[in-house]
Amino acid sequence: MKKKAKLISGIRKTAKATAYIKPGSGKVRINLVPIEIFTPLSARERILTPLDLADDLRNKIDIDVRVNGGGFMGQADASAIAISKAMDAWFKNKDLKKRLINYDKYLLSGDARRKEPKKVGGTGARKKKQKSYR
Repeated sequence: MKKKAKLISGIRKTAKATAYIKPGSGKVRINLVPIEIFTPLSARERILTPLDLADDLRNKIDIDVRVNGGGFMGQADASAIAISKAMDAWFKNKDLKKRLINYDKYLLSGDARRKEPKKVGGTGARKKKQKSYR
């Protein structure tokens, strides 16, 4: 029986990514852009992290990722999370799952950290106006 395509999502800060995984030859596209020409380079490396950990399994699948919201690194992290979850669901390989968790536990569970909201009396979340009593 031939495997059917799967849709898996990943979220980081305000960026949301959806990975569409199907049988193929190892092609990866982010918002219809091939990963080989995706910029900036640091974001590309972050997106490719789970694929590098998968070794030869990456040549058995094609992945299309749709990502929006947030900044470029938030989008890169959301894409990496979506790709990791998609590969885990696709292959159901305990060794792959162990490698992903040992490298970064947030690749499969998602990173719950968010921006702290700004408060009254300052320009940011923690910074306040100074006061002097002397």
